[in-house]
Amino acid sequence: MEAKSIYKQFYTKLIIATSLFIITLSFIFYEYTRTTVYENIQKKMLKDAKEIYLVSLDNKLTKENLTAKQNNETTITLIDNTNIKKYKFYTYEKENNYYIKLIYPINLDKKQYLQINRNINFERELLYSIIFKNLFILAIPGFILMLLYSLAVSKSLLKPIIQINKKLSNMDENSLTQIDKKDLPIEFHSLSDSINSLTNRIETYVKFKKELFIGAAHELKTPLAVMKLKNEVTLRKERETEVYEEALKLTVKQIDDMNKMISSILDIGRAEGAQFEQTIDLDLVEYLKKKSNDFRMLSAQKNIIITFFSNVNSFNTSIQVTLLNQILQNFVQNAIKFTPENKSIAIKLKKTRSRIVITVTDEGEGIDENINLFAPFKRYGNQSGVGLGLFLAKNAADSLRARISLKNRKDSKSGCVAKLVINNTSGFKKA
Repeated sequence: MEAKSIYKQFYTKLIIATSLFIITLSFIFYEYTRTTVYENIQKKMLKDAKEIYLVSLDNKLTKENLTAKQNNETTITLIDNTNIKKYKFYTYEKENNYYIKLIYPINLDKKQYLQINRNINFERELLYSIIFKNLFILAIPGFILMLLYSLAVSKSLLKPIIQINKKLSNMDENSLTQIDKKDLPIEFHSLSDSINSLTNRIETYVKFKKELFIGAAHELKTPLAVMKLKNEVTLRKERETEVYEEALKLTVKQIDDMNKMISSILDIGRAEGAQFEQTIDLDLVEYLKKKSNDFRMLSAQKNIIITFFSNVNSFNTSIQVTLLNQILQNFVQNAIKFTPENKSIAIKLKKTRSRIVITVTDEGEGIDENINLFAPFKRYGNQSGVGLGLFLAKNAADSLRARISLKNRKDSKSGCVAKLVINNTSGFKKA
């Protein structure tokens, strides 16, 4: 299929639209002029008829009375006619001549009517030969000017698109730059914002992917080096059974840690596949209630109380559940991990007109907000973990076109608030 040029389509449609406008305007002008000319002729004929009628009221009509109103273009005669009761105009052709005829009642009792015939050849010639031809002649330079105008307007209107396209075509993963809105029309600002937001996401994605690969290689290489060194030292000479058992236990532990990391890396692959899953209709409030009950089984080991609150009783949604569950599960598992025993965790859903906000608030020790915990292999505290959970949650949120954040509590208590914000028009529909 041949590629279509938006520039060519735009100026072609503009030329067609302008041409139709000029043609329509020309015909309207012609019809208006023709009607005006004919109306003036009819008014003059009607005026003559009324004057003759007034004469007939005082005197008997004579040939001289009629001759006084006649000229080369106009003839006036008396006729008998029983078909009309009010004056009437006719237009007709006779021997290649064109006329307007007026039948005007003089005496209805005697069935006397006045017939006035007006030759309109001159007016027709004026309309067709002068006005119509002049309109056609004027239309040619008008069409040329319109063509030049269309090309200029097309280039002017398409300039922002060409500018954005040029900017995007020169981008790659090593030169992701922002589009400057100050030179763009206001109609392109939302597009520019979307592209800049996408560019930021791509830049973050590329950066984190590089960190992920480098971090994965480092995290896997370190335990392998430890196991290799431990085993080599153990095998240099015969040792007691306990030493071999210790070396094997260390190997098993390192393998378990590597398995956790590999599982997390596989989760990243599954998460990227989950962004293409179909959305599912569900009641978000009921879904979060059920998940809260499931999480209580995990928190019971540390005697942590999990509560759920929503400012609406129900809210029907259409969303990719796997991605939502990945974010929620990471939030709650981290909250349980860092919350001391006999404390509480609060899961809240808040619906506003423009967005949905889900928060998970714990009573842990808080975080260092200077650390980007959403980067791969970033850990905080002395708790075990691979450091990929929040990285997975961030990717899932990006796929949902949502935003997540992790901040310390602002009240008097210690702990963190993990927040998921989804626009009310993005992936959600009103109940």
